[in-house]
Amino acid sequence: MKAIIQRVSYAKVTVDDKIVGQIGRGILVLLGVTHEDTVTDADYLLDKIVNLRIFPDENDKMNLSLQDIRGDLLVVSQFTIYGDTRKGRRPSFTESANPQLAEDLYNYFVSQAENKVFGNVQTGIFAAMMKVELLNDGPVTFIVESKK
Repeated sequence: MKAIIQRVSYAKVTVDDKIVGQIGRGILVLLGVTHEDTVTDADYLLDKIVNLRIFPDENDKMNLSLQDIRGDLLVVSQFTIYGDTRKGRRPSFTESANPQLAEDLYNYFVSQAENKVFGNVQTGIFAAMMKVELLNDGPVTFIVESKK
């Protein structure tokens, strides 16, 4: 699994001009699943994301985690994270998981987040055409992977 995470002041996701998920201060997760991923990958990634110290403390140092600030989490499925652009002009998505596996692991990740995150947990809609709006705080953006 791979996630692009962004520290945000706010973020929201809309489908057909309707807000389906919205958070305040916290982390926006764009979550990608590859065909080799399991619940172990999801557990590792979630633990890493919610405990990663990317929020400023009173001295403006990145010393606080999402859990420390009781921040919100917005999780959006993003199969294009595994798009391979090395050859030609059109990305290849052979590394992206099949839709059923991806949806199962996405739902598992979200359900575990709901049990673990102190703040509000929101989502997009799996496989929908979504629009994501955010105010990146910093900007602070990281790529977190379960394999490496």
